[in-house]
Amino acid sequence: MRWTRGQTSEDVEDRRAESGGRLSIPGGIRGLGLGGVLVLLVLSLVFKQDFFALLGGDAGTVPPAAGPAPQSSPQEERAYEFLHFVVRDVQATWDQEFAKEGRPYRHAKVVVFRDSYPSACGTADAATGPFYCPLDEKVYLDLGFYDDLRRRFGAPGEFAQAYVVAHEVGHHIQKQIGVADRVRGVQRSRPDQAKALSVRLELQADCLAGVWAHSTGQRNLLEGGDLESGLGAAAAVGDDRLQRMSTGRVNPETWTHGSSQQRASWFRRGYDSGRVSACDTFSP
Repeated sequence: MRWTRGQTSEDVEDRRAESGGRLSIPGGIRGLGLGGVLVLLVLSLVFKQDFFALLGGDAGTVPPAAGPAPQSSPQEERAYEFLHFVVRDVQATWDQEFAKEGRPYRHAKVVVFRDSYPSACGTADAATGPFYCPLDEKVYLDLGFYDDLRRRFGAPGEFAQAYVVAHEVGHHIQKQIGVADRVRGVQRSRPDQAKALSVRLELQADCLAGVWAHSTGQRNLLEGGDLESGLGAAAAVGDDRLQRMSTGRVNPETWTHGSSQQRASWFRRGYDSGRVSACDTFSP
């Protein structure tokens, strides 16, 4: 993929050098009873931080103490630079798409961490892979996942990495256009349809990633093999392939993301059309 080094995005949050993480207190810290005060006391003793200082403010999180920056390899730094470029480009594409509809686009943030880091949706862990948290509107990503993508899943190349980011931002798009909330509502009322609806939601995010990929092709950013790299990444994380790798069996009833063929197909549909309207995975 043709990209320019040195570009940065203010939407990328580098948390690799931070030890620990943010402690989230649902609902904030006002109005604590005796039990809440005891909790703060225990936390203050354990973490050696003055959690009572929060009682005068509205914040519901405690910033972690920054430790010495861990060493990173040249490969990781290149991946980090590339991430900045991709995030900047993906966000610019959705700025334009939303502008066509006369509505503003609220940027997602991308948090880069090592090993684990707290999010509003629970602990982000390198073992679980990248994910989007709708509660804080952030994508969480350990750059080490790219090594897994290449080695374990057989999906090398920078455009494979770009697909991962574009897919997760696709979930942010779903939240902004109201699709995610509607799907979650139906899932709560029809738990028997929860997994099937999850698959449709994930396939739509693949298609939305393809819409961004279409724009890169229009701007001559793609090089030979890039599209195949993106399609390979989509197929590499299909439920059938992951199940076959882990258990040797395939059980479609437990799928939450879709098959390899489905994921690659919907990514390709977004790429070929370049239109959000082509990404309706919910119609029969």
